[in-house]
Amino acid sequence: RLSPEQKALQDDIRALADNVIAPKAAYHEQNEIFPEENIRELAKRGYLGITIPESYGGLGLDAICYSIVSEAVSRACGSTGITVAAHNALGTQQIWLMGNEEQKQRFIPQLASGRKLGAWGLTEPSAGSDAGGLLTTAVEDGDEWIITGSKAFITTGHTGDIFTIMARTDKGNGPRGISAFVIEKDTPGFTCGTKENKMGLRASVTSELIFENCRVPKENMLGDRGMGFIGAMKILDSGRIGIGAMALGIAQAALDASIEYAKTRQQFGKPIGKKQAIAFMLATDAMKIDAARLLIRRAAWNKDNKLPFTKEASMAKLFASEIGTEVCSNAIQIHGGHGYTTRFPVERFYRDIKLCEIGEGTSEVQRIVISRQLGL
Repeated sequence: RLSPEQKALQDDIRALADNVIAPKAAYHEQNEIFPEENIRELAKRGYLGITIPESYGGLGLDAICYSIVSEAVSRACGSTGITVAAHNALGTQQIWLMGNEEQKQRFIPQLASGRKLGAWGLTEPSAGSDAGGLLTTAVEDGDEWIITGSKAFITTGHTGDIFTIMARTDKGNGPRGISAFVIEKDTPGFTCGTKENKMGLRASVTSELIFENCRVPKENMLGDRGMGFIGAMKILDSGRIGIGAMALGIAQAALDASIEYAKTRQQFGKPIGKKQAIAFMLATDAMKIDAARLLIRRAAWNKDNKLPFTKEASMAKLFASEIGTEVCSNAIQIHGGHGYTTRFPVERFYRDIKLCEIGEGTSEVQRIVISRQLGL
């Protein structure tokens, strides 16, 4: 059960999501408008620094609270949900996990308060699931590193301010030759390239990052040389809790819309929800959503209690994203022809949720992670 504090947080974020975020979600998505006002409102309440200690400007809450926020925001607007997830779980967390005190003092308060948006760069055009094969390089030159290369599919690219990116500092050393760096938006040699034209989550910004002899001070390396990839894998474990919660929120929105439609849509003289085919479909969807929520909460609980959670986070993300896609597909089927139009939100939910089976590691990668955790 949620503690009284967690329940109060849930009530607050749901009210904000229902009253402020949800009413403009379709408009933002259809017009591909980045939801700046949503981000400002979330920042005012501390939701851009959920797990960061209060002494650094955050709320100092736990991973369960983070999952609650991610679910509620994504239920209202997937594009806002993924922006919050990329900022909290990726852009901010690797600095918090690997940064020294000077780096934390320099960057974390700006990120936790929402004055600056964080982004995270691991994926490259030729290094997706095989992230350890990235080609971006960082070469030492006096008191600086010269970074050359590019990143692909980076959430909050054009709208971000502080970027944590991985680059190869040692050739021929595989993943252990990769280090992490913090790069600020206006650093010479760093630009944002193509904005992706996406199937879903169209109000969020997904960009290419380009580094052309980008000079970064040595003090901007996070942690020890060669430890960036290892840190990134730890970040992805936590991030999968958030993406699972994001999938859960979108799936819950689809189920809510379907139940309401099934109660009011009349066919053959009675609501379609009275038909066993529809009622059983909704019952199964509700059961799977509850199971996904428990998997997510278990992974978050393990993290909060300093227990292993790699397997649990992958299970939660995998299950929530796959059943979420199923629930959203069922929602369109229940709405029939109406569900295929933009007059109803379920078509948006269906397009938005597909990313959850790809981002933070595809479903296939999650099965690799889980099987390895089983000793296979």
